[in-house]
Amino acid sequence: MNDTCPTKTLPEGHPIRVYFQENDIIHTLLEELTATNPAEELQKYTNIFNQLYTIEKRFARKENQLFPFLEKRGWNGPSQGMWSFHDNLREQFRLIRYYLKTNNPEKINTNTPFLVDGIYRLLNVEETVLFPNALDLLEEKDWIKMRAGEEEIGWMLSKNPAAYPSQKYIHPSEDFTQREMPFSLENTSHYDEGYMTVEQVNLLFRTLPLDLTYVDENDKVIFYNRGEERVFPRSAGIIGREVKFCHPPKSVDTVLKILDEFRKGTKSESSFWINFKERLIYIRYFAVRDADKNYKGVIEMSQDITDIKKIEGEKRLLDWE
Repeated sequence: MNDTCPTKTLPEGHPIRVYFQENDIIHTLLEELTATNPAEELQKYTNIFNQLYTIEKRFARKENQLFPFLEKRGWNGPSQGMWSFHDNLREQFRLIRYYLKTNNPEKINTNTPFLVDGIYRLLNVEETVLFPNALDLLEEKDWIKMRAGEEEIGWMLSKNPAAYPSQKYIHPSEDFTQREMPFSLENTSHYDEGYMTVEQVNLLFRTLPLDLTYVDENDKVIFYNRGEERVFPRSAGIIGREVKFCHPPKSVDTVLKILDEFRKGTKSESSFWINFKERLIYIRYFAVRDADKNYKGVIEMSQDITDIKKIEGEKRLLDWE
């Protein structure tokens, strides 16, 4: 880490310290990308570009972990302005990836400076505004919870950062920590049809080949399933977060319109499909209502249907062999 970095005194594994560790990697990759001519060394450029693209993990950690904690402290600016910045860079990554795929070095050379300069500007805003203010606003308990949620998203580092806080064994007889549950556990195992243990319910949601997110009638995220291969990253920081902060700024108005129509009872379902990382993603929203038709929230369901779209005819036989 740079000796002038104000976070060098932070303990190993602290989320902000990890961000600065990633900065060193990003700066190196940007320098290498700028120095590589795709017309002469296309494969080298592609390798560096792919490494730099793992910055998406950094974006996802900020959007799903850091920003929600800042919102709870009354600072919503990063969730709006910086997320838009992320989306602009994502679009630049998408363009260059397309030109790599179509073998167009001229267009790659034209667009690379926009990507590089954009990332440098983002790093500057992080270092001078976002991270210092976050350190002032957030408490130690916030950083601990944030670090736990980051495990689901990952880092740009070659190996996972040190545990935070550092793991110290406490004998059960000496552990007097008061651990709060974010919701009541009463009546959580009664279902319309059949009976399931909490473990079975978790296994069910983990196994479903789609992403589910439940937003309650107050527009707060109260649940998401933790599948093996989620289409969109989620982490524990979104629980209790206003749903309008869980989507890119450019799509917030659409989400709020859906919620409003669901709440009024004029609509009950809405569907979209998008191309994401060269996969076709089907996104559906369903209004949730109780037996008396009272609005109880919305289920967001996302599924990769790329392979489903290719299905033709019939398949009646097992073909494992």
